[in-house]
Amino acid sequence: MTEPQGAHLVGSVNYPDAETTMRTALSVLDGRLRRVPDGEVGKRFHWIMFQPDILGQAEGIERVGDEPVPFPAGIDARPLRLADGVDAASIVLPSLGYADAAIASYGVFTRLREEGAVPAGVRFLVALPTPLAVVNSFFPLADRAAIDPVYTAALGEELERILAAVPHADLAIQWDVAPEMGIIEGAEIWGQPMVAWWDGDPLPELAARVSRLVDAVPDDVEVGVHLCYGDVAEKHFVEPADTGNLVRMANALQSGARRPLTFLHLPVPIERDDDAYFAPLDMLELGAQTELYLGLVHREDGAEGARRRIAAALAHADVFGVATECGCGRSPQDATEPLLRIHAEVSAAW
Repeated sequence: MTEPQGAHLVGSVNYPDAETTMRTALSVLDGRLRRVPDGEVGKRFHWIMFQPDILGQAEGIERVGDEPVPFPAGIDARPLRLADGVDAASIVLPSLGYADAAIASYGVFTRLREEGAVPAGVRFLVALPTPLAVVNSFFPLADRAAIDPVYTAALGEELERILAAVPHADLAIQWDVAPEMGIIEGAEIWGQPMVAWWDGDPLPELAARVSRLVDAVPDDVEVGVHLCYGDVAEKHFVEPADTGNLVRMANALQSGARRPLTFLHLPVPIERDDDAYFAPLDMLELGAQTELYLGLVHREDGAEGARRRIAAALAHADVFGVATECGCGRSPQDATEPLLRIHAEVSAAW
């Protein structure tokens, strides 16, 4: 292969609504998208930052601090804790918001397909966080083991609602795996170390947790994994030395899963167009049916920079498509369509 084939939109896209996202993405990336997201519009634009507002409504969960911490889109960024003396197993969580959003956006998807704006065969992509992402980001270490199964069950209910509402032939589920990579790397975020609540090498259990999420998706629904190093103000929580830990995690979660991945996304920092970054991809174990997407498109250096990174990657990955490192949503809105056009410029249609 001399150029990548296909493109992937990881999730967030900086447009005001699902219709604009889908129409624009499918028009600009003509023939390059096998699945399209709704852009994670509204409060989901800031990924999981809206979850404390929802979880804080549950009896037995408290917000930390007396005053709201303002955040864009009307979000209160205060973290959470279990109330004193509360048995976490007794907590009943409200709807997390993911199923409601997916069902509403699928209605837009089907209408656009009827109008001809969504080509036949393109699936509706729903991106979901791992339970660990929310538990680790918003609860103190002492509470995580107790609240984890409660949140995991609630997120499982969201998935079941999506599976019941969206025909499986139209659906793709993506699991966003971000704090897990920070734990593996020993990173910090907001001045706090990113750690697991169990002892020993965290990777085997982290991979096993993602494997279970992959297997929760029925075989007739596409499933993918986005391995991520965070995207706070377009910055990672730590810069990966190379793709080594990404490959270790990808191989471990795939070997532990019953079903194969439909697609795998790996990030590529803007400054990494060197052979050393991509060399561990030689050890990546992908099934023949799994699409690989490398997040090597950056708005700051455009098609020229993407082509440098593509050239370096081709020495270690024969077939892959292109993407951004994380979602497009952190880019300014007026940069969104040009960013989509970079994808189209450096990749071929399927």
